[in-house]
Amino acid sequence: MRLKSGRPDLADYARFFDLPAAGRASLTVTWAGVTTLLVDDGAAAIMTDGFFSRPSLLRVGLGRIAPSAPRIDGCLARLGVRTLAAVLPVHTHFDHAMDSAVVAERTGAALVGGASVTHLGHDRTVVAVPGKPERLGAFDITLVPGKHCPPDRFPGPITAPVRPPVRASAYRCGEAWSTLVHHRPSDRRLLIVGSAGFVPGALAGQRAEVVYLGVGQLGLQPERYLIDYWTETVRTVGARRVVLIHWDDFFRPLDAPLRALPYAGDDLDVSMRVLRGLAEQDGVGLHLPTLWQPTDPWS
Repeated sequence: MRLKSGRPDLADYARFFDLPAAGRASLTVTWAGVTTLLVDDGAAAIMTDGFFSRPSLLRVGLGRIAPSAPRIDGCLARLGVRTLAAVLPVHTHFDHAMDSAVVAERTGAALVGGASVTHLGHDRTVVAVPGKPERLGAFDITLVPGKHCPPDRFPGPITAPVRPPVRASAYRCGEAWSTLVHHRPSDRRLLIVGSAGFVPGALAGQRAEVVYLGVGQLGLQPERYLIDYWTETVRTVGARRVVLIHWDDFFRPLDAPLRALPYAGDDLDVSMRVLRGLAEQDGVGLHLPTLWQPTDPWS
């Protein structure tokens, strides 16, 4: 089969970049590329991943990678982040967890996840019990077992300390999570699915008004997989708004214009076609996030 060249044109989806701006909202969500999300109520905040270094494809493929302190500090400043209650990698591949320990150290946060996060180099880690809420600041965080979207190029747990610079393969997938966020003061709930994978029935009995849904590699899967993924996440928790994440080319720095991953690695056009149909069928709002923009996805 001949590989499809090029990449999707984000201009085709301009109308989906329409999440409500934060305004005076008491709880906001800000997207910072891939599956990095800042959830902030003005007094307490948590962050998934915290991946800002974004090394080039050439370096990832042929060299060794390490966190970039200038990029991390610049992005935290852009987000206005000084302190965090927790940093939560959705799994421990480099494009999620490479910077997590540095971000946690910079912000005084706990690094929360499975056993693999204990090898990332932060001295304050919380190994979560799957399905059990962890109280972190104003938030109750529940990590529910998930799966990485196939193929997982670096499967398995991290079992030894990762000391950058290292090959990208040192960042094995570890434990993949669906992250449920309950903000106690507002009683608002959010589900973050960083990997476009699922464990059937894992989210049964959970609820969330909003889902941030990872779509990395989703467009290369059979259509049945996309339908099952939507059912096991969006439909299961009863969400009324879905925001798609993990579609951007993470080999480019965040100060360069965003573009979609190339067709060789994903197909956002397929994901948008199928998920748009499912959203219309279910009466669910479907959106793409705008980089750096604080939003109120519950409004």
